Amino acid sequence: MPVMHLDHVAVATPDLDAGSAPYLALGLHPEGPDEDVTSQGVRVRAFQVGETLIELLMPTRPDSPIAAYLEKRGPGLHHTAYRVADLDAEMIRLRGEGARFLNDVPTPGRAGTRVAFLHPKWGAGTLIELVEHPHAGNEI
Repeated sequence: MPVMHLDHVAVATPDLDAGSAPYLALGLHPEGPDEDVTSQGVRVRAFQVGETLIELLMPTRPDSPIAAYLEKRGPGLHHTAYRVADLDAEMIRLRGEGARFLNDVPTPGRAGTRVAFLHPKWGAGTLIELVEHPHAGNEI
C-alpha cells in the first residue's frame, strides 16, 4: 500500500504564536519545540491530533515558498501530506502515472523525515507532500 495514512495538514502563518491561538483554544498543545526546516525556509510548530499532525509553517526567509504563498494568498491551508514507506519508490511509481513533482529528489523535512511535493496542477489544485519517516517500516 503506497500511502499509509494522512501524516499532517500544513497551515501557512506569518506568526506562529498568533497562528497557534485557535489550536490552543481547542485544547491542543505543541508536540515539541519549534523546528527550523532550512531546506524549506520555514519554522514549524506541530500539534498532534490522533495519528495526524497540524503543522503551522512560518517563513524564516523572504524567498521561501511559504513567504511567497503568504504574499499571494495570505494565511491558511497550505498542503496535505501523506506518509509513505519508501519515498524513492513512490516517486518512481507516481512519475509512471504522470505525476509532476516540484523537486527532482527528496529533501529533508521536519523531525528527520524525507519529503517530496507533487505539483498542484497534478493534484487537482492541491499541493500534496509525500513524507518518509526515518523509522524502520514507517509504522503508524
